[in-house]
Amino acid sequence: MATVLVVDDEAQIRNSLRGILAEEGLRVLEAEDGRQALELIEREHPELVILDIWMPEMDGLQLLQQLHDGAPGPEVVMISGHGNIETAVRATKLGAFDFIEKPFSLDALLRVVNRALDHYAAVRRTAAVTPDGAGTAETTAEGTEPHTQQPLPRARRWKECSIARSVVVSGQGLHSGVKTGLILQPLPPGSGILFTSLSTDETVPAQLECVDSTGYATTLHRNGVTARTVEHLMATLHAYRITNLLVKVQSEVPIMDGSAIAFCDLIENAGVVEQEGMVEEIAINRRIAVGKEDGEAIAIEPADCFGISYTLLYPHPVGLQQYSYLHSGPQSFRDEIAPARTFAFLRDMKQLAAMGLASGGRLDNCVLIDDEKVVNTALRFPDEFARHKILDIMGDVYLLGRPLRGMITARMTGHSDNIALLREIQRALGLV
Repeated sequence: MATVLVVDDEAQIRNSLRGILAEEGLRVLEAEDGRQALELIEREHPELVILDIWMPEMDGLQLLQQLHDGAPGPEVVMISGHGNIETAVRATKLGAFDFIEKPFSLDALLRVVNRALDHYAAVRRTAAVTPDGAGTAETTAEGTEPHTQQPLPRARRWKECSIARSVVVSGQGLHSGVKTGLILQPLPPGSGILFTSLSTDETVPAQLECVDSTGYATTLHRNGVTARTVEHLMATLHAYRITNLLVKVQSEVPIMDGSAIAFCDLIENAGVVEQEGMVEEIAINRRIAVGKEDGEAIAIEPADCFGISYTLLYPHPVGLQQYSYLHSGPQSFRDEIAPARTFAFLRDMKQLAAMGLASGGRLDNCVLIDDEKVVNTALRFPDEFARHKILDIMGDVYLLGRPLRGMITARMTGHSDNIALLREIQRALGLV
């Protein structure tokens, strides 16, 4: 029987939570202030603390900091009737497992409690692996290891993975211009990648069926939950083979510096853990293509690894850029693809603004190009724009929900073309 400590200065809240949690078979303790809570934690060693933020003397954030300044302790779920994204970001940085707002639904509360208790148990029996060890592969038939010259006759199976602990980052939405935060939380095997916000218990899965729009970014939507500009984060989860994760965001994933490096840092800071479940990769067994041979086109062919070759051709000053990437793990992604930034032409900015897009575009989160040159930064690679297109494809492809084995070749394509290819893959391989 797991023990849960409820810390709130309102007796009515404590009594309500006691009744709900006791009915679920949990042992429930109560504290009305931080001092009493610390005494109970020292004596009773609860697995979970449900902690109100707004309390006299020692507030919830102060108590949370004390709990995580010492030895590893219980998981902590913060509750507040006056929360906002800044409060949630601070709570998560201090080590909170989750943050929920009052009034909360019974189902939402119990889901968070169960996830927190599962995570408490998991981190004590599962050792974190290094990022390069994420996603150990097995094969379902005789064959060679990934990235060799001999093709495998059947799909490989990989360990499911999540992160070891919750992490948070804040930034600005590229298209909305709104200051936003991003909270990543571990999920158990079989959960998939789910997006949600602080103000709802609904989720939208990172799946092709939930793609709502592809104009200048990939947007997911379901049941009132919208997650915009997901592609850079999804590319990073793809590279690190994260299969189970809860992503909390205020409508748009922050753009950071326009690349995926900050998301690599976030995943590595959280740690990657292998889980009990297995996921089978999608092995391409024939050529599948969309688009025109002499125009925008994207195709995938059988291969013994996953890779992308991209050709970009724009007028001066961009010109012809080509890059081929063979994915060999998180480090290759971090070195070759993740640093490549979003780019835009100054002549297009007025049009984007009229469409309500790129409101958060700044000199430090987007490579800007005029008719003669890049105007605001030095390029990280001579072919940075082609590499960034590969980054976008890696993110969109992961909306199939599983690792992919095949070689993608693309020319002058964008998000709409990527999604069209995924739908053709689903149809051709009978995945729907």
